[in-house]
Amino acid sequence: MSKKILFAGAVLAVLAPAGAFAQSSAGGAAAGGATGAAAGAIVGGPVGAAVGGVTGAIVGGLTAETQPKFRQYVVTQSVPSYRYTDEVRVGAVLPESGVTYYEVPAEYGVRGYRYTVVNETPVLVEPGTRRIVQIVR
Repeated sequence: MSKKILFAGAVLAVLAPAGAFAQSSAGGAAAGGATGAAAGAIVGGPVGAAVGGVTGAIVGGLTAETQPKFRQYVVTQSVPSYRYTDEVRVGAVLPESGVTYYEVPAEYGVRGYRYTVVNETPVLVEPGTRRIVQIVR
């Protein structure tokens, strides 16, 4: 489903300049095209950002379809939850000590990341930076 939303965002980004070009006035076709291209870039960026924010997906991360199954897997592992005083969000960097990271089983198709549980919430973490890259819902 998220691929459909991304496709729709890409279509919007392409169509926005065409619409602006068709509506150009005294500034001429060149000005209308340039304005439309800028508007398309502005619209296309937030559309793509919103899609990533809504699904919590990263390139190479868990898909919306595999997240519930992975979350259930984590629960069955009885992984202790690390108590984190800051907001648990994508981009947050976890402390150097006190957090244990675990391998993601191959069946979930995630490479290069580890998982842990923070404030009772499973998260994917980039091991080199300890940065949260995905919150598992």
